Amino acid sequence: MTAPDGVAGAVVDSTGSFAESDHDRFTEWLRDRSEPDWTAATEHRFTEELAADTIDDDVFRNYLVADYRFVETLTSTIAHAAAQAPGVDERVRFAEFLTTVGTDETDYFERSFDALSVPESERGGPPESPVVREFDDLLRRASHEGGYAESLAVFVPAEWVYLTWASRAAEGECPDRFYLDEWIDLHAIPAFEAFVDWLRGQLDAVGPTLSPTRQREVARLFERTVALEVAFFDAAYE
Repeated sequence: MTAPDGVAGAVVDSTGSFAESDHDRFTEWLRDRSEPDWTAATEHRFTEELAADTIDDDVFRNYLVADYRFVETLTSTIAHAAAQAPGVDERVRFAEFLTTVGTDETDYFERSFDALSVPESERGGPPESPVVREFDDLLRRASHEGGYAESLAVFVPAEWVYLTWASRAAEGECPDRFYLDEWIDLHAIPAFEAFVDWLRGQLDAVGPTLSPTRQREVARLFERTVALEVAFFDAAYE
């Protein structure tokens, strides 16, 4: 994959298929193809400073405002994936996660915005930064122009990246600032880990059934998502 303009990303092999690899899980194959961006995202300066409680409030404020403006697209993607899911049980699982995003995370954002003195005028509206618009477009196109596999191809890495860095951060001392501590906790609790594992299982099941051409398209979407995660963290410092 060649990264979009302004987004860090390596050019990777676009010829192989999962069957030609030595991976047991389709999602492991996708993750390895996304290097070095996977490591850049999960070990980013932003996540390291957040865990160490050394991140500047202005940086976290920039990040949180951008992330909140992304919630509408994220929830739409979750709903669309639910509609594409193969059965009722899968749709219920997505609905449960959608409820979590709409309640627990919304409450967190409101309290954090108050603590960081974010004015009401900055708490909503369409994405403004180039990387957020790029991310927004990627999610919308993947879910509306593809099938269940394509929706999972962007949804899985977006959530898996957060589980990875947050799980590591949760092993250390908790930050004193509640909006840092709770942001880690939201992405390291057992319920979120179980959901990400379930998401991976969904993609692990459908991925090997795809044609090699479609597998490469899913891989391209996965890799692009990871590259944009890196750029999203970078943008908080700009």
